[in-house]
Amino acid sequence: MLKKLLSVLPLLCGALVNAYGSPGACSGACWSHDPSVIQRVSDGTYYRFDTGSGIQITTASSLSGPWTIKGYVLPSGSSISVTGNTGSDLWAPDVHYVSGTYYLFYAVSSFGSQVSDIGVATSTTMDVGSWTDHGATGVASTTGKAYNAIDPNLIVVGSSYYLNFGSFWGDIYQVPVSSALGKPSSTSYQLAYNSTGTHAEEGSYMFYYSGYYYLLISSGICCGYDTSLPAAGQEYRIIMCRSTSATGSFVDKDGKACTAGGGSTLLKSHGVVYGPGGQGVFTDTSKGLVLYYHYADTNDGLADANYLFGWNAITWSSGWPVV
Repeated sequence: MLKKLLSVLPLLCGALVNAYGSPGACSGACWSHDPSVIQRVSDGTYYRFDTGSGIQITTASSLSGPWTIKGYVLPSGSSISVTGNTGSDLWAPDVHYVSGTYYLFYAVSSFGSQVSDIGVATSTTMDVGSWTDHGATGVASTTGKAYNAIDPNLIVVGSSYYLNFGSFWGDIYQVPVSSALGKPSSTSYQLAYNSTGTHAEEGSYMFYYSGYYYLLISSGICCGYDTSLPAAGQEYRIIMCRSTSATGSFVDKDGKACTAGGGSTLLKSHGVVYGPGGQGVFTDTSKGLVLYYHYADTNDGLADANYLFGWNAITWSSGWPVV
């Protein structure tokens, strides 16, 4: 482990020149992986959902906690079953409030596999025991597809609905859906692609601000840092592109297309923060727009079991988010 940590130090020292804010405070149940955060409309309670088992639910009265584990969205698993995953291990939750109902999208797959399926569950309260599993959305992938159907992310544009998804292979794709629970279009299209290396882009999240749609992507290697440390700079980081349309033409700060390897860095390893990713954005009632993510703290160890929940309030510079 000492050798691995020493190999991280050049990356961390180089990152110190970047003015990234430290993660906001967190107390209580702060373990996290691919978090999704939302405030309940009725009382402002914070809900956080995380990858694994039946999607763990934690709640708090503030972003900094204390976070309390309440249970699981689907304690008996999903009705979806794919090779390597019978529906008991659910990934990458994405929660949105639409017309009085909370929609939670999730993925069913196994590590390194392209056999994947995206499902959805609904609740009017988000409380444990209130979730109804609707199973498969119709967005799925098999070996040989252009994409991998994991890491779902819903965005609502007026009366139109779009589901973003993807991981490695052809990276990030989008498909129109008829409603939050509706069937997907037969036509999907690519939003982002990096042709170099293993095409390591996944975990997309899209949000709207002041005339632009911002596409955030987790780029790099996500996991297993304690057993196989990536080369410096190849671990998770959060990159971004933007467009005036939610359906394409995303470019980075330099005008490079997101479909041609573009992507400006929003957050990367710095200080004790290593491999931030699995991100999302929501509007906090007191802090405004907030970026949230998971990361490894080099003081606590790099194992997946040690990942922590991180968050930063977003500020803006020349039309781009800054943390």
